Amino acid sequence: MFDVVVVGGGPCGATAAQDLARSGHKVAMLDRDGRIKPCGGAIPPRLIRDFDIPDSQIVARVGTARMISPSGRAVDIAIENGFVGMVDREHFDEFLRRRATEAGATRLTGTYVGVNRDGVRPKVVYRDKASGETVEIETRLIIGADGARSNVARTEVPGGSTIPYVIAYHEIIKAPPATEIYDPARCDVVYDGRISPDFYGWVFPHGETASVGMGTGIDGVDLKRATAALRAASGLAECETIRREGAPIPLKPLDRWDNGRDVVLAGDAAGVVAPSSGEGIYYAMVGGQVAASACSAMLSTGRASDLKLARRLFMRDHKTVFRVLASMQNAYYRSDDRRERFVSLCHDLDVQRLTFEAYMNKALVRARPMAHLRIGLKNLAHLTGLVHAEYT
Repeated sequence: MFDVVVVGGGPCGATAAQDLARSGHKVAMLDRDGRIKPCGGAIPPRLIRDFDIPDSQIVARVGTARMISPSGRAVDIAIENGFVGMVDREHFDEFLRRRATEAGATRLTGTYVGVNRDGVRPKVVYRDKASGETVEIETRLIIGADGARSNVARTEVPGGSTIPYVIAYHEIIKAPPATEIYDPARCDVVYDGRISPDFYGWVFPHGETASVGMGTGIDGVDLKRATAALRAASGLAECETIRREGAPIPLKPLDRWDNGRDVVLAGDAAGVVAPSSGEGIYYAMVGGQVAASACSAMLSTGRASDLKLARRLFMRDHKTVFRVLASMQNAYYRSDDRRERFVSLCHDLDVQRLTFEAYMNKALVRARPMAHLRIGLKNLAHLTGLVHAEYT
């Protein structure tokens, strides 16, 4: 019998399993293996620092972010006093799983089927990948870290299947040498309704490869055609395609993360991907941490109410950032005119500094009240149409 079974071995599940194993708990990590999530792969310095990520996992260091508007206007934002690290999820996720195993977690490879509650304690049921047989493992607690459209959330937590999401699609390509259009030390973010009518497209360097993709929550959008158009516009149409991946990305945290008894959700399964940016790796790993803390608390006290700590701890630190980003997405992703104004606003040095300070450190910057005031006034001017898009 295990203390905790973690369903899912991505950054969230692997982090939760590692933390629990280090705390002395008997933990199993169940992962399907072979699945690579579509992801730009950007990780901020705080993640590298907080989760002790070695240089060997950083495939590129980005020093500039380029915002591109529907009209083709480009605003380059230099990342001052640091860099954004890029990882390839194919290797990064496996690194985290190995680290969890080295900490003492038992790694299981198979597909989650459900929870058998016929006995005193729940049993996680899964189909073993190697044998094809159905296996049951008894546990005291379960962490659902099995991504958006989580089967654990859908079957075990009330409201667990109601997360709004966008579908993300990307193609990993063999990166060309630096050109006038492609820079291996720059992330390009494309706000253009022809690429995505409600989200954005991206070109993110990964060293010898690059991730080119887009996301949308609107049915009927041809993701492959949109990505082909993005590749053509970025001078990458002729590059070799290594792999193609697609998956849903949630955009709003669930109101409830536990079932009040023995299951708690984490990461994408709980909806903790940042609105506007779609950033998920950092928040997934933090979600794994707080889920592990909640389980440890319940294993110690026996109180099922301690599972609520996961959501409470996460929202205490990140609720305001999520609200601000959701407001920004709702305000500026609605039309190409609004996207044009958003990129225009990115010319502003106050916006650039505060945005990247918040991104790098994962907290809103409160030390510059006048800068916040100026940004608020400029934001209002753009949203009400008092200024033209070319003005900042």
